[in-house]
Amino acid sequence: MPTYISILRGINVGGQKKIQMEELKVLYERLDFEEVTTFIQSGNVIFKTEHHYQSSVLSEKIEKAIEEKYHFYVPIIIRNKDEIQLILSSNPFLKESSVNREKLHVTFLDKEPASEKIAAIHKYDFSPDRFYLTGNEVYLFCPNGYGNTKLSNDFFEKKLLVRATTRNWNTVVKLSELTNL
Repeated sequence: MPTYISILRGINVGGQKKIQMEELKVLYERLDFEEVTTFIQSGNVIFKTEHHYQSSVLSEKIEKAIEEKYHFYVPIIIRNKDEIQLILSSNPFLKESSVNREKLHVTFLDKEPASEKIAAIHKYDFSPDRFYLTGNEVYLFCPNGYGNTKLSNDFFEKKLLVRATTRNWNTVVKLSELTNL
C-alpha cells in the first residue's frame, strides 16, 4: 500500500486558516485513507491508501474536502515515501561542512517549472542565502534564518509559476522517519 505525505501550505499561521490536526486526521480518514498521522500544526499528514494516485489528483481530492469543510482553499503538495527519501539523499548543501543543518529548508513545488523559468531564476542573488533547484524541489540555505530571506514561497511561486510550500530540514527528516513506521 503506497505511503504519501501531504504538505499543506499556509494553515495555522498567524491565526489564519485554522485547522486542528485531530480534525484534519478525521477528514483524511473519511477520504478512505489509512494509517493517518499528522506532524506539527503546520499541516503535514502521512497516510496510506490502496489506490495509486497521481500527485495532482490526490492534491485536488484533499483540497476539495478541506474547502468543503472549512470554506477556505489550502494548496496541498504531495510526495510519496520514495520521493521523500530521494529528497533527503539529494540535498547538495549536506556536502558542505560549513553549512549549519538548522538553517536548511526544502521548498516543495507542485510541479517541475518550465525550463525558461528555471534559467531566469538563477539571475537572482540574495547572498548569503542560497538555493539549488532540482526537479520539483528547491533546497535552501538561509544562514540568517528563513524568516529573513527573500527566497520565500511567494518568490518561487511568482518567478516559477508553480505552487510552493517550505519546510525546515528537521521536519523533512521527521516526515521521512514517520513514513517508515
